Amino acid sequence: MAPKPKHLLEELSHPGPHEVLRGNLGLVGVPGVVYTPRAGLGLPAIAFGHGWLQPPTRYRELLRHLASWGIVAAAPATQRGPLPSHRLFATDLGTTLELVTKVRLGPDGISVDPAKLGLAGHSTGGGAAVLSAAEADVKAVATVNAAQTIPPATEVARRLTVPSLHLAADGDLVAPPVGHAEAIAKAWEGPAQLRYLGKSSHLGITEGRHWSGLLLHGKPHRGTQRLVRALLAAFFLTHLTGTDKYRPLLEADVKNATIATDDSVELADA
Repeated sequence: MAPKPKHLLEELSHPGPHEVLRGNLGLVGVPGVVYTPRAGLGLPAIAFGHGWLQPPTRYRELLRHLASWGIVAAAPATQRGPLPSHRLFATDLGTTLELVTKVRLGPDGISVDPAKLGLAGHSTGGGAAVLSAAEADVKAVATVNAAQTIPPATEVARRLTVPSLHLAADGDLVAPPVGHAEAIAKAWEGPAQLRYLGKSSHLGITEGRHWSGLLLHGKPHRGTQRLVRALLAAFFLTHLTGTDKYRPLLEADVKNATIATDDSVELADA
């Protein structure tokens, strides 16, 4: 009998079986951080784009969580000013994937499989992940409260055929879903799923305090963080490693993370 979605959610809400190491991406050419399992060869990896004005440290537990489930998670700390170049940030995400693929990581020489790469991001980092996917050879893309970019992420999404997951806070006043995450999901050429995060805001995924909270609506929310960690882990384990164990979670509604009912944004078979 296949595990029930709520049991899979509970499992993936907790750290995985791997001990986690933290590294400095700056040592290999790009400022930022990388979290990896202590050991492993041919691992999957993602590059994660931070939100507007946000440092990667505001996602440390999310990155650590993915690494504990066997996924190398790297986040460049570039384009953090008030007028970032989305195009250059997208390039940085692609460069980050290249670096973690070509450089042995950790004391035991961890390696990444170039056929198991993904992109993710929050806010404009989510939009930049979409832009990056048009150039990088990735297998899956996930966004959280994605924000439109220049050039528009919606236009790029029309050319992307890899599976995608888009999580959108129903209380997001910075990047309301209708013009951002929902529009990107509807434009996506390949399989796309849009989920609405209940009782959440634009900054729900972020961790700790930061001065940008004075400018942006919303605040960190533990329930949102728990859901995002579990759903991103399920999504990338499914699409980067080929396991079907966590697919039932991706196909079911869960509390405060309901799947959009519009057929145009509902997940198709990947």
